[in-house]
Amino acid sequence: MAEENVKFATRPTGVGEMFQLLRDGQPRTRADLAATTGQARSTIAARVDVLLAAGLVTPTGEAVSTGGRPPATFAFNPGARVVLAVDLGATHVRIAVTDLAGTVLSEHHETLAIADGPDVVLDRVATIALTLISEAGRRLADLAGVGVGLPGPVEHSSGRPINPPIMPGWDDADVPGHLGQLLGAPVLVDNDVNIMALGEHATEYPLVEHLLFVKVATGIGAGIISDGQILRGAQGAAGDLGHIVVPGGSDVPCRCGNTGCLEAVASGQAVAMSLRAQGFEVATSVDVVALVRGGNLVASQAVREAGREIGGVLAACVSMLNPSMIVIGGVLAEAGEHLLAGIREVVYRRSLPLATQHLRIMASQTKGRAGVLGAAAMAAEHFLSSEAIDNLVM
Repeated sequence: MAEENVKFATRPTGVGEMFQLLRDGQPRTRADLAATTGQARSTIAARVDVLLAAGLVTPTGEAVSTGGRPPATFAFNPGARVVLAVDLGATHVRIAVTDLAGTVLSEHHETLAIADGPDVVLDRVATIALTLISEAGRRLADLAGVGVGLPGPVEHSSGRPINPPIMPGWDDADVPGHLGQLLGAPVLVDNDVNIMALGEHATEYPLVEHLLFVKVATGIGAGIISDGQILRGAQGAAGDLGHIVVPGGSDVPCRCGNTGCLEAVASGQAVAMSLRAQGFEVATSVDVVALVRGGNLVASQAVREAGREIGGVLAACVSMLNPSMIVIGGVLAEAGEHLLAGIREVVYRRSLPLATQHLRIMASQTKGRAGVLGAAAMAAEHFLSSEAIDNLVM
């Protein structure tokens, strides 16, 4: 209770703010809420009744009585509504329906080329979504919101991609408007690495305040969690590691138009190109991973060297941002310890001891689902915010 009283030193003024107390899922009585908020029991009772009517909280039994009739307890009901989570990559889509706590109720993954354009891709997403909602035993009316991750720069405030290099035809596309019209729910959009950072943080490391999620696949990017919140930057471009010039690197042309970018030197595609030049039949990051897992020494060394190049850029990030954890995800991370070993080797050598004394560098724990879990968390957070709850129950 002491911690809650500190947090709510300024007393909650509406239903939405009081509801935030219940989001941890712990059962509370009306008296508990009155003691925490300092509000009259009659006010608390009225607000609990409103939340019960909306289905956002549910009775959970009775508390231990100290005499007289035991008081009823209430807790957050994550099954009140569902959200749709969409993780779009260059060549795939993963879609899930979850409850408001992020529990996956139905899920689908298939090959889908982002280069087919927004109309084809978003129409397919909507078709899959309707099937998944039905499979989860829910109605479209239960959909509280949609979270979408795109493989390119996104202006988060508008949800529109901005000059995405691998998404022809998507520049300034009205993704929220298109999907919102098809599904009848609010749509939030961010770049794929930001939502992966959100997913890893929400499901695996909710108590870590400073986390850097790095995706190493066809491209390279990072999602930054600072003080427990995603850090997007002025135009949503924060974390674009792939287009930082590698210190002392080669002048390899990058798709952004510059040379020597980290993505051009150390991405899964760059490693595949290097191995092809040495006579290996590899086309994608997946092929590189297969070679490494098959025990190919040349491929293993190439992945470790890519890790060193990434580590050189991350060392600067560690000095700048001072994260307590770096999580490495993406297809190339599935090559095992080779990539991580290269990254650790350089980061711990080049960064200041003060910045690395408690730093952990580890592989993603979400097994390829960080994107949908993060998209779900983003949509649920929007729906469950104080302001949104107040508007819902007015």
